[in-house]
Amino acid sequence: MKQIFTIQGELPDFNSIIAASKQHWAQYYTFKQQYTNLVWLCARAALKPFQQFPVDFSIHWYCKDKRKDKDNISAGKKFILDGLIAARIIPSDSWRHVGNFEDKFYIDRANPRIVVSMTSQLPTETEETMETQPISET
Repeated sequence: MKQIFTIQGELPDFNSIIAASKQHWAQYYTFKQQYTNLVWLCARAALKPFQQFPVDFSIHWYCKDKRKDKDNISAGKKFILDGLIAARIIPSDSWRHVGNFEDKFYIDRANPRIVVSMTSQLPTETEETMETQPISET
C-alpha cells in the first residue's frame, strides 16, 4: 500500500530544535506540539491507517534556499513520525513499524514543502531471516 501527503512550508531544522530545547523545557514542548500538530492535520486529512508493517518512507524536502545543511533539514522526520502516530496512521516509530528512509532535497523558493511517500510491504523471507542473524565480525 502506498500513500502520499504534503506538508506546506518547512519544518524546523536540527539547530532550531536544539536552540528551543536550551531556552526552557516548556519552550521546546510548545515547539514540538506545534509542528507535530501540523503534521497530524495534514496526515489525518489525506491518509488511512496502515495495516501492514514496516512502512518505508521517501521524503522529498522542497526548501526555499540552500542556507541549511541537508542533515539539519532532515531532523524534521521526528515531527513527521510523531504526527503520524498522533493521527493513528502508524502505531509507533519502533523498528517493527518503521522501515527505511530515503531523503531527497530540492529548491523551490515559491513553494517550500515536504512530500512524504509511504509504502508498506510484508517483509520478505530474506528480511525476516536477516533480523534473526547475528552480524559477524570479520
